[in-house]
Amino acid sequence: MAVGTEEFREAMSRLGAAVNIVTTGTVEDPAGFTASAVCSVSDSPPTLLVCLNRSARIRPAFSEGGAMCVNVLSAAQKVLSASFAAPSDMKDRFATGHWSALETGAPALSEALASFDCRIRQIVEVGSHSVMFGEIEAIRLGTGRGGLMWFNRAYHDLPHGPAARQEQTS
Repeated sequence: MAVGTEEFREAMSRLGAAVNIVTTGTVEDPAGFTASAVCSVSDSPPTLLVCLNRSARIRPAFSEGGAMCVNVLSAAQKVLSASFAAPSDMKDRFATGHWSALETGAPALSEALASFDCRIRQIVEVGSHSVMFGEIEAIRLGTGRGGLMWFNRAYHDLPHGPAARQEQTS
């Protein structure tokens, strides 16, 4: 028996994931979208993958050899995440936050928990999505704050690491 699309989507809604803004282009001519389909591939060389719907209007902006920056959002950045997920103009998306460039030139969010600045080494087309493999050229770590998670079709705040450990030991 084949698994149906709706059943698959319902089950996947129960697989929580960090919320990220993935960018390309430059600070002067940026493009970006909200993604939860991001994960580590290898630490040698440091590589991650990002999944992007092939029919997304932003898809042509990402190409092999191009710059890509994965910006991990904090619990305080729900509005920014929603802005990058909406069908809004790129200029409007980047009007919030402070953006700079690391090694590749892709926009890196200064307020991100972490920014992984990558060069896209390979794109594999799988079903409805493009799987982009980014080799990390630079990392910027932000200040310690709680993370932002997408689970069961809603945002959830994650506590800051040290505070969570203190609560468990109290």
